[in-house]
Amino acid sequence: MAGHSKWANIKHKKARADAKRGKAFSAVTKEIIVAVKMGGGDPKMNPQLRLAISKAKAINLPNENIERNIKKAESKDQSNFDEVVYEVYGAGGVGIICRGLTDNKNRTASDMRIATGKRGGTIASPGSVAFNFDKLGIMQVEKGEVDSDKLFEEALEVGAIDFSDEAEEVFVITTSPEDLYKVKDGLEEKGYQIKDPALEMVAKTLVECSEEDREKNLALIEFIEDLGDIDEVFHNMHL
Repeated sequence: MAGHSKWANIKHKKARADAKRGKAFSAVTKEIIVAVKMGGGDPKMNPQLRLAISKAKAINLPNENIERNIKKAESKDQSNFDEVVYEVYGAGGVGIICRGLTDNKNRTASDMRIATGKRGGTIASPGSVAFNFDKLGIMQVEKGEVDSDKLFEEALEVGAIDFSDEAEEVFVITTSPEDLYKVKDGLEEKGYQIKDPALEMVAKTLVECSEEDREKNLALIEFIEDLGDIDEVFHNMHL
């Protein structure tokens, strides 16, 4: 039975990995559609689309899927997606921000009510959680052979507002939200390989909570992350 149990566990893990991969594909597909609707289907003229395509390639979304979704987005028959943001109070005073793109706000609202009903937490009024976070552009450069002083100078030169070498394997570069595309393009023109460029909600301070509250919050966050319309979840819990 031990072997059977182990195999069941492996299958469960693979199922979750496959689900997360499918969720990532869905999220970036929506980003491509929104980018095309806003700025057209030519990546050279649309920095938001360039960023969405680079994210799609980073998770190995096939090129034919990317091209097909650009063409779909250019069609008048393709519905657009609206951004939704939910602010949630978790256990122990932890703040959680849930962000996504949806073609049905009523469905998303219902899913969020179900999530907090099943896993705890309270949906908060707009701004009551968000004031604890800064919206920033974040990107990474693998350390490798990169000269940190040179990267720091060149990042500031193209518009970055902060630079960190505290992570073990990557440098983290911070930008204002409106300069994310400009800084990414500027550093790539200088020969750097940019990883995971994205707009993120960065906590100003972290909240310490009990182990019990921590487990409750992690269960709530995992449940929300599995919702079809929610693409990103940010929190200020100290892990």
